Amino acid sequence: MIAQEGWPFVAAAFVIGLILAGLILIIPGVPSWLELGLIPFFTPGMGLFVAYFFRDPERTPPPDSKSLILAPADGKIIEIVQEHEPLFIQGPAQRISIFLSVLNVHVNRVPISGTVNYVAYKPGEYRVAWHPKTSTLNEQSQIGLVHDSGRRVLFKQIAGRLARRIVYRLAHGDQVQAGERFGLIRFGSRMDVLVAADTVLEVRVGERVRAGASVLGLIAP
Repeated sequence: MIAQEGWPFVAAAFVIGLILAGLILIIPGVPSWLELGLIPFFTPGMGLFVAYFFRDPERTPPPDSKSLILAPADGKIIEIVQEHEPLFIQGPAQRISIFLSVLNVHVNRVPISGTVNYVAYKPGEYRVAWHPKTSTLNEQSQIGLVHDSGRRVLFKQIAGRLARRIVYRLAHGDQVQAGERFGLIRFGSRMDVLVAADTVLEVRVGERVRAGASVLGLIAP
């Protein structure tokens, strides 16, 4: 399955690949061994790579997901830090940062069940996604959810040096379930999840997580 936002890019990659392959065939003097190597690379190679990037596999949330904080993105946890969060949690918080490489699934999923209570878009820079300052300086979406227990979770889609397009389909007042799709970030990027400082976490730096399936922490009453 391919994410709906990816179809135009997949189609464009196939067309560009066909054009490049055609140019190789009509350029005089190109060795046959080079043609045999490059033509499959451009077509269907380019289109297949873009289709692979925009893949959207099905995910099954773990049991009792309504009391869990799930990973909103595939990737590697590169930071877990304590900090003050002024936007939505408005107090001491733990930030979990997930780095997405170009090989990861880039479809994003909702981390907790609840109500969307805060949505903002912040333009910014395009530093490399693993740089610590990307959490505050880079282009990003900021989405806050309120769980039925009253607990708040803020998560941010953060653009990296290659990711220049953030897509999210959530609005203030939406009711959501943990694990459902809500958007994506094109190419390498980062996702930050901010929870209350007393939240019990189930992950550590260096672990790899899958959106909608891996548990980041528990929602305490």
